[in-house]
This record gives sequence, C-alpha cells and structure tokens, in this order.
Amino acid sequence: MNLEQQLAQGITVMGLDISEQQQAALMDYLRLLEKWNKAFNLTAVRDPAEMVSRHLLDSLSILPYVQGPRCIDVGSGGGLPGIPLAIVRPDLEITLLDSNGKKSRFQFQAVTALKLNNVQVENKRVEQYQPEQRFDQIISRAFSSMEDMVNWTLHFADQDTQWLAMKGVYPEDELAVLPDDILCQAVHVLSVPGTDGERHLVELKRAD
Repeated sequence: MNLEQQLAQGITVMGLDISEQQQAALMDYLRLLEKWNKAFNLTAVRDPAEMVSRHLLDSLSILPYVQGPRCIDVGSGGGLPGIPLAIVRPDLEITLLDSNGKKSRFQFQAVTALKLNNVQVENKRVEQYQPEQRFDQIISRAFSSMEDMVNWTLHFADQDTQWLAMKGVYPEDELAVLPDDILCQAVHVLSVPGTDGERHLVELKRAD
C-alpha cells in the first residue's frame, strides 16, 4: 500500500469527510516535513508510513472536537496538529506557536508552499506572545503537563475558551493536579489507525 492509500484508508476508518484535494495537500505537507526533517530534526519519526499514522492521522483524530473558529496550536513543532487541521478546515483561523526558530521557519515555508491563508506562524515563547484577541480553543499535542499548559496560556483565554490536550495514556495524575478553577469537561478515547498505544483528548474549561 502506498502512502496516499494508507492516508485514504485511515480517513475512511476514522469516518472523516476529507476531499481528495485536501488529502493531496496533506501528502504535500508530509513530503515537506520528511524533506526538512533530514536537516532540521523536526520529528523523531523518520519512516514516511509511520508519519502518516503518527502525525497526519493522529492530528486528524481530534477533528470532531475542533470547533474554532480561532485556534492556537501551542508548542506546534513541525506544525502538528495545526497544519493538518488548517488544510481540512479552511474555515478555522489557526495560529502556530513555537519558540524554536528552525521549527517556525519550517512552519512558515509549509504554510507558504501550501497557500494556507488561514494560518499565522508565531516564533515566540508562550509567555511572550500577547494575542490581540482571545482564542476559542487552545490545542496542544505532547507540549507539557496539562497544569503547565493551562497556567502558561491563561492570557490567551477568556471565560469561554476551551483547552484541548492531546495525550497518550489516560492522564490520571495530571487530571488530579489541575487548578481548582479549571474543569475537565470530557476525556475522549481517540482511535488512530496504524498506531499502537493509547491516545486520549482532554477537554478543559474555566469553572463558571
């Protein structure tokens, strides 16, 4: 099975509605990531087939929970999950935030090459970035503990902002030490074709 077929099959198994044009753009992004990774070490995953499942399909697994319209991907690294989400949801406004200059340069190149007009790249530390407007959803994938994620990004949020934290195993210890004014709304089990191990998405919100 080639990479395009692997992606298409994974999308079908996950029950997602993603056009052929969007799937082609996802593959263009993957090839850019693979090419730049050789020089810039953007991800520890080297095998393109593994990249399809662990990066593309993993990023797309949270699609049912992404409402936007204004989202920020914190500690975005190689643009995950922000760039795949921006490709398949052009209605979203997505900010990619990372303090690593090489990773932000790659993000900018990928966004330019893929003509993603709905993406903004910010090369700043979390505490330095001061958005003009608050975000509807703050997304992170393997960025830090949920407690740190919330505390470091409170200035991105208003009362209605939701945090989406992508995790591996059920994060029982992290949930136990969340600040008192942060509520866990739900924990979703994510099914990602081609990956071993558990995947979860935690939805957090400020208490009323």
